[in-house]
Amino acid sequence: MKRNTRSDWFSAFIVGFLLCGLPCPASAEILKIVVNDTIHPITDEYIGRALAEAQRNKDRALLIELNTPGGLLESTRNIIEKITAAPVPVIIYVTPGGSRAASAGFFILESADVAAMAPGTNTGAAHPVTIGGGKIDDVMKQKLENDSAALMRSVVSKRGRNVEIAETAVRQSKSFTEQEALSQKLIDYIAPSEEDLFRQMQGKTVKRFNGQTETLSLVGEPVRTFDMTLKQRILAFIMDPNIAFILLAIGALALYAEFNHPGAVVPGTVGVVFILLAVFALNLLPTRFAAVVLILASFILFAMEAKFATHGVLAIGGIVTMVLGALLLVDAPIPEMRVHLLTALAVSIPLAIITVFLMSIVLKARANKIVTGAQGLVGEIGIAQTPLSPQGKVFIHGEVWDAVSSTNIPAGQTVVVRQVDGLKIQVDPASSAQRTPAAIVV
Repeated sequence: MKRNTRSDWFSAFIVGFLLCGLPCPASAEILKIVVNDTIHPITDEYIGRALAEAQRNKDRALLIELNTPGGLLESTRNIIEKITAAPVPVIIYVTPGGSRAASAGFFILESADVAAMAPGTNTGAAHPVTIGGGKIDDVMKQKLENDSAALMRSVVSKRGRNVEIAETAVRQSKSFTEQEALSQKLIDYIAPSEEDLFRQMQGKTVKRFNGQTETLSLVGEPVRTFDMTLKQRILAFIMDPNIAFILLAIGALALYAEFNHPGAVVPGTVGVVFILLAVFALNLLPTRFAAVVLILASFILFAMEAKFATHGVLAIGGIVTMVLGALLLVDAPIPEMRVHLLTALAVSIPLAIITVFLMSIVLKARANKIVTGAQGLVGEIGIAQTPLSPQGKVFIHGEVWDAVSSTNIPAGQTVVVRQVDGLKIQVDPASSAQRTPAAIVV
């Protein structure tokens, strides 16, 4: 009997050891990301990474807290494509109070498996806006509107929401409060917090985009926040058109300073780094390269102001050119993705003052008489040590030079240096106006 007990204990120990060695499945969680920005390629990449992370960890759902004024249509389409093909249910929650899911944000909200809003939020206003906001002909306007409306219908109908009302946000730019959106079946829930949202969703069945159904049970599940990578945070920051313009302007000024002071190194390094960052950001934004030309032309006008001294006319022209270049730099459909007038003025005016000041210093330095080396002797006054007929010796700057004169000059007469040829100078008799005691060194 004692032997059997020992055998049982030994068997239990072996089984427990083997079970501990087996890989344990990861506990199911709710993955959460926060999108509080315009919709652009970095937002698209961020959401794509979050969906891949949720699939890899077999999370219960992906919660996207959304607050956006809109953004680029191409990035919006890419995000909708990822959400509709997501391996886990996607919950989009417009929060906190005062937030919005406007324009592109409304498309993304309607593409979610579960669409929810917090009290005091709004959505809609999804009429397509042409890049740059300019006027277009009626045919092109109709094509853009029909294309966006078709995208809205295809998404909303699959989610079982109100297609007709959703389409009015595209064709008539209608906006909706959270109560209006819920009563007209554009969203599924209104919740003051994510915990309350999970409670309302508990046990409810959602229909996925592929037609399958899934019952959600998220109350009590841990919520894990998934942040942007360092690269994405940096790119999202510099993709603000105001930041990109500031980087471009400072980079151009730094390179300008390096060209005027070759070998300074630091301005050149700063200029190259800032311009590369600006170019990288502008490459991801709808950029007018003609506006970049305007910004560069403004520096030329600033330099011309310093050279020709037009009493500020060229400097004002440079400021106007830079401001116009800044305002036209990013060809975005919403004001939040364009350079602000205040930013353009705040950058252009100080840059104009700094550039004109630096250029004036350079021009003054170049206009000053050379006082060192062989060229520094030209125009200096000396004394003939020996008769010059035409060769002889001249005392100048505390040194005795071999000199050649175009005329015979007696010893002791003052002479002026006209040219330096190696170790020999060419002189002429000094005029009475040049014979000043301060100029004569004995």
